[in-house]
Amino acid sequence: MTSSPTLRRGREEDLPRVLALIQELAAYEREPDAVTNTLEMMRHDGFGPAPIFGFFVLENGDDLIGLALFYTGYSTWKGRMLYLEDLVVTEAARRGGYGRRLFDAVVAEAQRTGAQRMKWQVLDWNEPAIAFYKKLGATVEGEWLNGNLSADDLQAYHFAESSE
Repeated sequence: MTSSPTLRRGREEDLPRVLALIQELAAYEREPDAVTNTLEMMRHDGFGPAPIFGFFVLENGDDLIGLALFYTGYSTWKGRMLYLEDLVVTEAARRGGYGRRLFDAVVAEAQRTGAQRMKWQVLDWNEPAIAFYKKLGATVEGEWLNGNLSADDLQAYHFAESSE
């Protein structure tokens, strides 16, 4: 590994390596078969006519050793927010300060875009990540529960009958 990997905004040609990092994260989070995203979906959603996410990468030669993927959300209480979807550093590169560099880049993006807050999730068993975020001054909440409808749930959803 070179002494200082390059931090930069992600590009479309990074997507195959980005998807590999996402799959590595899924394996770490004990969900190796949960990734159904595809390169085609990521190309369309990140670089198509109406991009909905952005990302930063840490590049070391030809390897991506880190990823921070984010998107803009909106809070009815606070306004614009930046949501950090995933922060990934390859296992071999962890504890080198690279997670901090990626996190700093996303915080700078939140500041640049006028976000009123930044949010993300962390699994309750991921003690190294929880300690990392707390060390940075973040609040790790336990109060809110996440709601979710999967792709199958969305397809099977039954709409209420209209009373009109």
